Amino acid sequence: MRVVLAEDLFLLRDGLVRLLEAHDFEIAAAVESGPELARALAEREPDVAVVDVRLPPTHTDEGLQCALEARRRRPGLPVLVLSQHVEQLYARELLADGSGGVGYLLKDRVFDAEQFVDAVRRVAAGGTAMDPQVIQQLLARRSGGDRPLARLTPRELEVLELMAQGRTNAAIAGRLVVTERAIAKHTANIFAKLGLEVSDDDNRRVLAVLAYLDRGR
Repeated sequence: MRVVLAEDLFLLRDGLVRLLEAHDFEIAAAVESGPELARALAEREPDVAVVDVRLPPTHTDEGLQCALEARRRRPGLPVLVLSQHVEQLYARELLADGSGGVGYLLKDRVFDAEQFVDAVRRVAAGGTAMDPQVIQQLLARRSGGDRPLARLTPRELEVLELMAQGRTNAAIAGRLVVTERAIAKHTANIFAKLGLEVSDDDNRRVLAVLAYLDRGR
């Protein structure tokens, strides 16, 4: 699986290259600036891009914008962005086209090799990988006075958070140490209470949940 990596800090970039190569990824390019990223995405045609949001020369959101432009030119290009802080705007921009193959993680997650590699693979496969802290902020903002969300049980809220991170029913069941059948029942209840269309497509249900949590911002 070919990866284009963009990170301006040399030590972190080098560490990510070593980590990905240790898990059988091929590094098509490892760059440190927005212009280099734009060229690499156009010329190397990676299977997935792992991109720091803030890159030289602007150090604003150049990495994200380069990735989104590449995604417009090549619809469905899987993109996992890394950020130092929770910025819900970044998540919204990534999800704006309504398709999968997107992820947004805080850089702290990189130090959990298993979690980071799982996110890269999930995004490369067309799935969604959203940082738990983003989901928690969306839940917190929606919970006060939002009657549909308030109708969810504590267990359903747990399942909702894991679902919005991009986890399958089987993964959620393993995390909560319950049966997959129990999770299927919880997800059906969640969709009914939130007024969302029930779907067996993992990516579609993640996008639906995130759209619900993010509306009315």
